[in-house]
Formats: sequence, structure tokens, C-alpha cells
Amino acid sequence: MPRPAIEVADILRGLGPALRDGLSRDQHRAVNAILSCRTAALGGHVSRCEDCGTMDVAYNSCRNRHCPRCQAAASYEWLEARRRDLLPVAYYHVVFTLPAPLARVAFQNKRMVYDALFKAVSETLMTIGADPKHLGAKLGATLVLHTWGSAMTHHPHIHGVVPGGGLSPDGKRWVDCRRGFFLPVRVLSRLFRRLMCERLASLQAAGKLGFHGDLSPLADPAAFARLLKSQRRRDWVVYAKRPFAGPDQVLSYLARYTHRIAISNSRITAYDGQRVTFRVKDYRKEGETRYGVMTLAASEFARRFLQHVLPDGLHRIRHVGLLANTQRRAAIAQARSLLADRIPPPDPVPEPRPATEIPPLTPAPGPAPCACCGGRMILVERVTPAAQLKLRPQARMDTS
Repeated sequence: MPRPAIEVADILRGLGPALRDGLSRDQHRAVNAILSCRTAALGGHVSRCEDCGTMDVAYNSCRNRHCPRCQAAASYEWLEARRRDLLPVAYYHVVFTLPAPLARVAFQNKRMVYDALFKAVSETLMTIGADPKHLGAKLGATLVLHTWGSAMTHHPHIHGVVPGGGLSPDGKRWVDCRRGFFLPVRVLSRLFRRLMCERLASLQAAGKLGFHGDLSPLADPAAFARLLKSQRRRDWVVYAKRPFAGPDQVLSYLARYTHRIAISNSRITAYDGQRVTFRVKDYRKEGETRYGVMTLAASEFARRFLQHVLPDGLHRIRHVGLLANTQRRAAIAQARSLLADRIPPPDPVPEPRPATEIPPLTPAPGPAPCACCGGRMILVERVTPAAQLKLRPQARMDTS
């Protein structure tokens, strides 16, 4: 795939030393990785074509989870592992969104509030799923945290991909959701609201939330309690989409959402050294009117992009219930045995052909062929990482 004409790294690099102002430690690390990705700073290797002698230098990638260049390979590896977990049932897409006033609290307390958001969503799904009035079974789900909208504004929400059913309490039956229907959205919304407010109240009471700037008054327990009371009175947005058409559509969805970052390089259309133009999508509109472009000053573009850098060690993809790492293998094996009649039979093994008709084995994946003649490229030298210019973060309040 050809390199995009303009990349996030070009914009960050163009800001020069000014970029370092106000960076947190995690943002500092992400910027260094993005600026170094596939450059001499990370080293690489030199290859030569066996036929025409053409030389090619390839530099190593940074593999940082916020780097626009590194998500395709990470997504592919992750999807191959998930392919083995798919069950022959309908899958549903659910979205849980944190209200804007609480999103501001999350922005200043990312580690604590994002973790609480995951736990509230997980408990909501497991509780409603286990209720005999709704399903009466143990669910499983893959949850993915996104913190942005199309314009890279702060908009924390969790996407969930959930099999349409679960194991009965005794584990001896598979219980299906009603056809075309997952769980009642209004019930999910109310429980999610209660659980999230309870978790936030507990964090504040334990002194685990920090507030600064215009949120400083919330350090007063009474003021924070008033905020939560106001949010308990409003409807919280929980969205459940119709079931996916099949396993391939589930994987396609996961490929789009699991390793997505705030903006991809392909969405950037123009950069003149001062201003950046990129494509946006307004989900409140319908049809072609929802697509447009936005232009920002390069410094504002960088600020919006970097506000979505997650605290180090915070997992943005989590598997819960039947799909939790501690029980996934056994739970999926049990579910497959109960759903055996829905699993299509494997393709018949073809009759063996005479040796003269056996096609040659497909060669193992290797380096890309020579761009000049298509010949085989061979490794001739490894490139040692060069000295790397690092931006030092300035002192600031940690919002992780």
C-alpha cells in the first residue's frame, strides 16, 4: 500500500520544539514513537535483489498503539486470534456513551474513570443477561474503548460485540436471544447509569479523583454529589444495532474498531505547515450530508490527537463474561458442543491427484519482491538504530 501523501507524523514534526509544551509522560512517549516510526532512529535492514542488484532499505516500525502507521499489522494479528472464538450465532453491536459532564471528569482522571466505565458496562451486560426476565444466561462480550468523535473531540464510549445468547446457569444449554433482538436498551441504560454513578461516587469518596481548572469545585464532595444527582435524572445513551449478517461481518467490524485510533493518515487531505484539513463524518445527519471536511491550526490538530493517548498499561480492548481470558477456552468449547448442529460441515476432502498433477507448495511468506524486476530480495545488512531526538515533557499535572 502506498504511503499517504500527508501523515500525522509530518504534522507533529512540523510543530518542532513547541510540541513539547504541556505534554504528559504518556503523550511524550507516543510522540517519540510516532516521529521515529520507520525511520533510521529505530534501525532496520538492507536488502538486495538477486537478479538486478537493486538495493532497498526498510526501517523498523514503532508498534506503538497510538501510531497511525502501526495499526494494520496489529489488527491483523489480533483478528486471526479472534477468528477461532466465533460461534455460529447472531452477533450484536452495542454502544455505551458517557454523558458530556462526566466525560469532562474522565478527561482529568483517565485511568480511574475509563477503568470504571469498562466495569460498569461489563456488569450491566452480565446482570441483565443473567436476569430470567430477559435472557437468563451468562453472556460474553468483547469491549473496545474509544475516546473520540470524528472531529477528534473528547467523546468516551465503549463499543461491544456480543454473541446473541449465552450458557444457561448449569452450563448444559445454549440460550438464544429473541430473533433480531438483543436486550432492552432502556433497561441497559438505566442500570448502566446507576452502576457508573455508584463507581464514580466511590472513587471520589476514596480520594482517587483529581480536579483542576474549571472543575476544581468538584473536589468538594457536596458539589460532586450534586453533579451525579443531575446525571441520574437524565437518560444515558445506550445503542444496540441489529445483528451482524455473519462471522465475516463480525470480523470486518472488529477490524474497523478494535485498533482504530483518533484519526488515520488517510483522512488527512491537506497540510500547508500551518493548517490541517481532514475528512469528518457527522453521525447526526443522514446520507451524503454527513460527510465533510474540517480545517484546524496544526497546533490544535496535535492537541486533539494527543488528548486521546491512553495512560500506559490501560487496556482498551477487554473480553468479559464467557470470553474472559480465564475461561474463554472452556466456555467456547462448551458452547460449540451445544451448538454443534448449527456448525456447517467442513468442505469435503478432494480425491488425491497423481503426483504429476500435485501443484507446487505455496512458498512461505517472505520479503516483498524487487520493485524493479520482481526478483527475490535477500537480506545483506542490518541497520543499527541511530541516535533519536527526544522531546522532554514539561512539568504538568498528570491526568492519567
